[in-house]
Amino acid sequence: MAETSQAAAKPNASSWAPFRHQPFTVLWIATTISNMGMWMNDVGAGWLMTTLDPSPARVALVQTATALPVFLFALPAGALADIVDRRRMLLLVNLMAFLTAVVFAAFVAMGWVTVPVLLAFTFLLGCWQAFMQPAWQAIVPSLVPRAELPAAVALNSMAVNIARATGPALAGAIIVPLGIAVLFVLNAVSRVAVLAGLFWWRPPAPAERRLPPEPVGRAILTGLRYASRSQPLKMTLIRAVAFFGFASLYWATLPLIAREQLQGGPSTYGLLLGLIGLGALVGALGLPRLRARFDMGRIVMIGSLGTALAMAIFALGGSLILGFLAAFIAGVAWMAVLSSLNVSAQSALPDWVRARGLAIFIMVFFGTMSFASLAWGQIAARFGLTATLLASAIGLAISAIWSLRFALPDQGKLDLLPSSHWPEILPKLEVGHDRGPVMVEITYQIDVAERDDFLAALYAFREERYRDGAYDWNVFEDVESPGLMTEYFLVGSWLDHLRQHERVTRSDRDLQAEVRKFHRGAVPPVTHHRVAPEPRGAWRSR
Repeated sequence: MAETSQAAAKPNASSWAPFRHQPFTVLWIATTISNMGMWMNDVGAGWLMTTLDPSPARVALVQTATALPVFLFALPAGALADIVDRRRMLLLVNLMAFLTAVVFAAFVAMGWVTVPVLLAFTFLLGCWQAFMQPAWQAIVPSLVPRAELPAAVALNSMAVNIARATGPALAGAIIVPLGIAVLFVLNAVSRVAVLAGLFWWRPPAPAERRLPPEPVGRAILTGLRYASRSQPLKMTLIRAVAFFGFASLYWATLPLIAREQLQGGPSTYGLLLGLIGLGALVGALGLPRLRARFDMGRIVMIGSLGTALAMAIFALGGSLILGFLAAFIAGVAWMAVLSSLNVSAQSALPDWVRARGLAIFIMVFFGTMSFASLAWGQIAARFGLTATLLASAIGLAISAIWSLRFALPDQGKLDLLPSSHWPEILPKLEVGHDRGPVMVEITYQIDVAERDDFLAALYAFREERYRDGAYDWNVFEDVESPGLMTEYFLVGSWLDHLRQHERVTRSDRDLQAEVRKFHRGAVPPVTHHRVAPEPRGAWRSR
């Protein structure tokens, strides 16, 4: 494992290069098996609800119960993944998921499942999934060399789509001859593969931390602050809401599409899911060519229009052949959008906040899916499934074109590796980590004629200060010395400011260089670090 993390990959490594590393291969196989079991569970849960209560509102609640936990818990899970031992975290969470799946399978086999019981177990399994996802994404860099990371991410996406294509198809073939309970048993069994892989894996020793980890609560706030100040990530999240808010309809009502629109049974439902997975797999293979011709924003628009077309066919087709065609189109379009948005989110995040930033993306994804599914279920119950599918298709087509105004980040433009260019601070005053607040002042001497350009560059750089830890920022000009500008920002403690030194990226360095080129002084801009005095002596109570 140590040689995996240190090996130098060839610059033009094959797309299959990550399979050279045994830990990646073992965990890839294990997660593929587990994902197949999860998809079988989802097929079983969706179809079981149609037998308990076939109303659109109740069927859509299954999707809500699956997605809502990720919305609620993804961010705390991302914070934990940045703080605790990820392998131990994944072992514990997968063990709890295994035990939950075993009990659920027993309930189904004994005939004890009611609508509340089904939703409760679906929600609980969704909770364990919420705590797994950020940690899984965070361990990938420890499985392969950095140069092979894009290929590893692509192979992980392929694993999801292999499971999406095969799991539902197997479920559809199994459910009639063997009974629905077998699907939930197989989901429980599939968890054993992940547990075995994690027990076998021995990750490399983590790098020694120079600074103590943030507490979970503060780490969550740090992630939220970064997201609120990162324009590329915000654009990605807006595009995600614009797509998933409409596309969630066909996922939430797919059992009813199979049953009512296509007049089919559980095997039809399984085939629809399998064709969506097959379409997603084909879409994943075709994405490199698409990306060579279009930027990510255009690909998201194309995928959104494809999804709108699929929903329109579901609404108006009325035959199995057209229904299967719509499912395949939906799968291709889904992969085009989801992959592009995922790459966009990855491109907007430096390593130090990656798990939390991806958790926010996951939270927005599943939160939108959850609440939109609930709303669409109520609308379909009142106006009918056909009318609702058509309305959603039209809304998605309009949204796809409108959201082009929110540009997605260029994957090659942002360099978010640590720059480490800020000089080390050697205070003459003894300063504890918890001492604060801390004020940092930087004084620039600029040409008065360049004031507006300087301020534009400085305000662009302001977002870096906030993203990396500042809670207040401003700039002042000396009334007695025009052109003498002082930038200041406040952070909560000395430790928070030391973390800023670790978090500054190469792209931030470039923005800072744009500011400093306006400085006309004989020496570099003067920086002062000021810390609030500790309350001691007679003045303490004043």
